[in-house]
Amino acid sequence: MRLSTTRSLRPPRRSLPAAAVLVFLLQACSFGPVVRDVALPGRPAVLLAAGDIADCRNVAAPDSGAELTATLVERELARDPSAMAMTLGDNTYPVGLPREFNDCYHPTWGRFKARTLPAPGNHEYYTTGAPGYYGYFGAQAGAAGRGYYATTAGSWKLIALNSALRKDAFAAQVEWLKGELAKDKRVCTLAFFHHPPFSSGGHANNAFMLPVWNVLAGAGVDLVLAAHDHHYERLAPLDAQGKPDRRGARQFVVGTGGATLSPLRLPLPATEARNNTVPGVLKLELRDGGYSWKFLAAVPTDFSDHGHGLCH
Repeated sequence: MRLSTTRSLRPPRRSLPAAAVLVFLLQACSFGPVVRDVALPGRPAVLLAAGDIADCRNVAAPDSGAELTATLVERELARDPSAMAMTLGDNTYPVGLPREFNDCYHPTWGRFKARTLPAPGNHEYYTTGAPGYYGYFGAQAGAAGRGYYATTAGSWKLIALNSALRKDAFAAQVEWLKGELAKDKRVCTLAFFHHPPFSSGGHANNAFMLPVWNVLAGAGVDLVLAAHDHHYERLAPLDAQGKPDRRGARQFVVGTGGATLSPLRLPLPATEARNNTVPGVLKLELRDGGYSWKFLAAVPTDFSDHGHGLCH
């Protein structure tokens, strides 16, 4: 994988009704049809993705949830020297200070920093300008203050976006995204960032990301990864307006990187699988013309989710 030369707040947490908390606090669900396996050519490019990762406010790094998922990622990286880790924002808690990266993230997910594609979240920006994030990841995070960039994995194009940007900076990112998608029309494309346009978690949908979704789905992007809500969720492919479309973009929420898991709301019409009981990471195998996914749990569980899909 190589980074291309083109790479470059806190929303209020909504309260959940008491009944919803009781019903959905610990829930593991699957919805929709079983996805059939498909034969895909070529050696896969492997990605291991999660967000909402390192929180050492009440526990030491070696005893944290981030240690559980880091051990899992480390094992997978050892199996494939070309595999990469991918962060989906809120890499550290509570406010993204340099010491949080040094004392909590670095002893866990920092063990494979050189093999990580990062994206920022809102917690990094609780400190103005996210200096801890940009200082820690350096050039890996794209241009300081922007945090969006493009890279490749095998035959796939990967686009990291910064969903913590607002106003003019957000609009500039959208224009950059349009240009990036227009100039390199690969068969398969994946975008990753922190705030999911669609989620059945406590934060619910993030309407301000719909302009980004409209561009991504409208351009035929295949996969979209996000976090923010501390659960795992897979949605059916959706079109640019968020309506079911088998040729649309498939979104995952993977906020299971180690921070405390959180309650769920009622499932969305597009929800196909979800779980908020176990930390873990999403393993993607990206091949020519398609992909496969599997949720890897960091602790024993009965929940599983895996399947295959074809690019547009």
